[in-house]
Amino acid sequence: MEQTQQSDESWQILIVEDDERLASLTKEYLESNGMQVSVEGDGSAAVGRIKTEQPDLVILDLMLPGEDGLSICRLVRPYYSGPIIMLTARDDDLDQVLGLEMGADDYLAKPARPRVLLARIRALLRRVKEGPVISTADDAKPGEQNRVTFANLVVDNGMREAWLDEEPIDLTSAEFDLLWLLSSNAGRVLSREEIFTALRGIEYDGQDRSIDVRISRIRPKIGDDPLQPKRIKTVRSKGYLFVKEI
Repeated sequence: MEQTQQSDESWQILIVEDDERLASLTKEYLESNGMQVSVEGDGSAAVGRIKTEQPDLVILDLMLPGEDGLSICRLVRPYYSGPIIMLTARDDDLDQVLGLEMGADDYLAKPARPRVLLARIRALLRRVKEGPVISTADDAKPGEQNRVTFANLVVDNGMREAWLDEEPIDLTSAEFDLLWLLSSNAGRVLSREEIFTALRGIEYDGQDRSIDVRISRIRPKIGDDPLQPKRIKTVRSKGYLFVKEI
C-alpha cells in the first residue's frame, strides 16, 4: 500500500473486517500515518468491543460473520456516538442508504483506496473535534456561537449535545453535525451543495443521498413531523431551511 508522511495524530481506530489480509494492510497504512489501530474479525465480538473500548472511529465492513455491519451499527448506536465508516459493495445504493439509516456516518465502496479512506477518517475526526466548517454563512465565525435555543429545543455545539423538552436527544455524530449546521443557520436556506461541502469537505456529486437520509432521521428526534415538517423544511430545488419560530 502507498504511504504518506506520518502525522502526529494518535486516534484510536477499530477495524471490523474478516478479511485478514485486507485488515492487516489497512492497519499498517493507518499506523504509518500516526493512528493507533486494532482489528476485530467477528461481528458479534465487535459489538462488545465498540461498546467497551469506545474507539475514536470504527471502520465497519458490511459483510461479516456473527453480525453483519448493519446489525452492528443498529446495536451499538445507543452506546457509541463516534464516527462509523461503513465499507459497502461497489455501486450498491441500497447498502449505502441502509447503512446511513442504521447510523453510519460515511461509506466507501470496497476496495477503498488507502488515501481516500485516510482522508475520510481525518475529515470525520476533525469534524468531531472542531465541528462542521460553516463557510457558507457570511456572519458565522468559529467559536462565535456555541448554543442555540428554539422553544423546547436546545442544541449545544460545545457539548455536542441536544435536548428536546429538557431530555437528551440520541444523535449520531453525523446527525449532530447536520443539526448544528442547520440550526446555527436558522432562517437561511442551505443548499445540498453547501451542506455537503461543510460536512464532508468534498464537492457534492449530485447523487449522494446521505443528507436526505439524515434529515429524515433527525426530524422525529427533534419532534418534527416527518410527513409535514415545520422545523426543518425542504425548499424545492433549493435545499433545507431550519425555521426559527414555529
